[in-house]
Amino acid sequence: MSQQRSGSESGLTTRDGAAPDFPDLPEATVARLPEYLRALHHLAEAGHDTVSSEALAAAAGVNSAKLRKDLSHLGSYGTRGVGYDISHLIAQVEHILGLHLSRAVALVGVGNLGHALAGYGGFASRGFKIVALFDADPTRVGEQINGLDVRHIDELATTVTTERITIGVIATPAPAAQIVADLLVKAGVTSILNFAPCVLNVPEGVDVRKVDLAIEMQILSFHEHRKSAALASGEAAA
Repeated sequence: MSQQRSGSESGLTTRDGAAPDFPDLPEATVARLPEYLRALHHLAEAGHDTVSSEALAAAAGVNSAKLRKDLSHLGSYGTRGVGYDISHLIAQVEHILGLHLSRAVALVGVGNLGHALAGYGGFASRGFKIVALFDADPTRVGEQINGLDVRHIDELATTVTTERITIGVIATPAPAAQIVADLLVKAGVTSILNFAPCVLNVPEGVDVRKVDLAIEMQILSFHEHRKSAALASGEAAA
């Protein structure tokens, strides 16, 4: 069973110590918020102070009506003739996504993919810090990656508690992924990012996001196939 969180969430800290509050958003809106945030950061870095809904929608790759509806859930409607204040909107979106909090992350599996993830420096700038690395391979244990020593998977439960870990990343081979997920859930982790090519079975209340590069490429293959078929059909008609 997962451990109960209290206060402003276990493993999280805020600038003022206050617990976060946010609206109940549609899942589709939540999925698009990171794209809006990425676009907003790029605009801010380019020196912009405000942005119209049309320009922000184009930068995020969505239509402007959808963007305005999404942002209205946050209470942001922009100013007619001016648009959205970029710094204010960044703060709003980061608050809703919980990025104003510092989240401790555990990475399990330090093979080629796990090693690359452990060495990636972009997580910290977005509010995430990998604080512990784990593997079941004795030859990997003790290896240092990006300033962290790889620990044996047997230390996971204790480390989750001591490091106040809230997110687990699984980068193991598929046969080991469910075992690792069970260990994470038992230790109290209720958010899991799964890079293993398999479906995880987890209890209600545990959120899993799956990243499968092969599936994404298969989807791209479909689009390539469709374009080729349309081209062949057009040539045949000509």
